[in-house]
Amino acid sequence: MIGLSPALSLIILTNIIFSYIGFKDKLFFDRFKFNVLELDKGNFIRMISSGFLHVDYNHLIINMLTLYFFADYVVLGVGWLNFLIIYFLSLIIGNYLSYQFHKDQKDYNAVGASGAVSGIVFSSILIFPEMKLVFIFFPLPMPGYLFAVGYLIYTIYAMKKQNDNVGHTAHFGGSISGILTTLLIAPELFFKSALTLIIILITIPIFAYFIFKN
Repeated sequence: MIGLSPALSLIILTNIIFSYIGFKDKLFFDRFKFNVLELDKGNFIRMISSGFLHVDYNHLIINMLTLYFFADYVVLGVGWLNFLIIYFLSLIIGNYLSYQFHKDQKDYNAVGASGAVSGIVFSSILIFPEMKLVFIFFPLPMPGYLFAVGYLIYTIYAMKKQNDNVGHTAHFGGSISGILTTLLIAPELFFKSALTLIIILITIPIFAYFIFKN
């Protein structure tokens, strides 16, 4: 970690403040959450505002801790302004994909920064392809590209099943946005992270085809 940058501090603080207000004020929560019917009416601010609300403290803490551990890699690699661009584009594109996926479910609701956070995680893996990740449930170091592929495969599978209350579509959209936006900002990563990109580009479309073909 290179320290808590001002850009990261601002995003975390905004998430904490908005989420806390949402915990205490249901009208506030309902006014700014992601809702398909409201988006149909043109209330597009919810594409962004919903990313600063969370269901509960656990949801908030998990997202902010994940953001904390990965954000500074992106700031170090492409600067704080590009970090913000990646964060907000991942949030918006993740929610837009979620809207398209659920547009026939008028009562579909969602909140959380997970789409934006997913974009930052995948951006950091692309910037530092040699990154190794260690998880409590899997203590052996895992190459970043393996985590990326595994995460996307699980997300696509969960999008198809839709048997939980997790916004997997926003996660997927945010992840892909994080990759594409980072490549637009730093095209030299096409070569630096070629292995990661090739594995993702080969694996994910094939898996998605077999999952959604029925």
